[in-house]
Amino acid sequence: MSDHHQPDNSSELVSPDAPQFQVLAKNPKRVEYAAAFTFFVSLVFFFGFGAAFWVNADNEILGGTLGAGFLFFGAAMVIWGKYLVPRGPFEEPRPQMETTREEHDELVADFVARGRVAFGRRYFLGAMLAASGAVFSVVALFPLIRSLGPLPKNTFYTTKWRKGSYISTIDGRRLKATDLEVGTLATVFPENDLGGALSQTVLIRVKASGDVVTMAGRESWGPEGFLAYSKVCTHAGCPVGLYEQTTKQLLCPCHQSLFEVEKGAIPIFGPAPRPLPQLPLYVDAEGYLRAQAGYDEPIGPGFWERGGTN
Repeated sequence: MSDHHQPDNSSELVSPDAPQFQVLAKNPKRVEYAAAFTFFVSLVFFFGFGAAFWVNADNEILGGTLGAGFLFFGAAMVIWGKYLVPRGPFEEPRPQMETTREEHDELVADFVARGRVAFGRRYFLGAMLAASGAVFSVVALFPLIRSLGPLPKNTFYTTKWRKGSYISTIDGRRLKATDLEVGTLATVFPENDLGGALSQTVLIRVKASGDVVTMAGRESWGPEGFLAYSKVCTHAGCPVGLYEQTTKQLLCPCHQSLFEVEKGAIPIFGPAPRPLPQLPLYVDAEGYLRAQAGYDEPIGPGFWERGGTN
């Protein structure tokens, strides 16, 4: 019985210098420099986009720099892929279905050889690709980081009201005790935060004269019939801006929380969980209304614990 030998159809390792490994470019070095330069231009535009986003530049600048960065990055990849990657198609005899150890080693070596031609021999070009991609990866985080805005820190626990702050309108006009009639409501701010969302305060003149005591310990907080409360509702942060003089109640129009003005702005109806913080007032020698201090507790919705200081 004679031995039967199957033909060995496995391919032999092809040298990187073989014809099928030749690239399309007649002058590969020159093309490599062109691709590297194009990567560098894309890197510059990505840098430009990051800087423009950081300073909140116009949309035209943002779109132009980002678009140009992608354009040049894509062009560099096309140049590299078309002119510097070995040409195909690559043909080889079909191997046996059952591979031997030698065939496995040849396949790995062949794969490494081809990769060495496409990438390994072009260190500078690879470095430019990595640099451009790295810059874009970092810059791509800018919208996320900047959109988050500054850290709130303790801004929700404090406002800009301080001892001696003048009671001012949004246009910066300081109010005197003679400026408001009984039953009048005004939205006021400290001079260093005109229009501030957290500092907005409602100033109400509930009576013509005499101090208004809303609760024990606040005997001097409502001079000459004036009371001041945070305008930020303790339910959802809506502005509490409606005042009913007859019942002396403040109403939040968002969810109809109702607060008793002469009783420390305690909520008597609606979803508000706690009273509006009260701002202590005094009238100075020139008749101007001023703050004795800041709020003695955090303002707004009560996700924090009470007892913070301003």
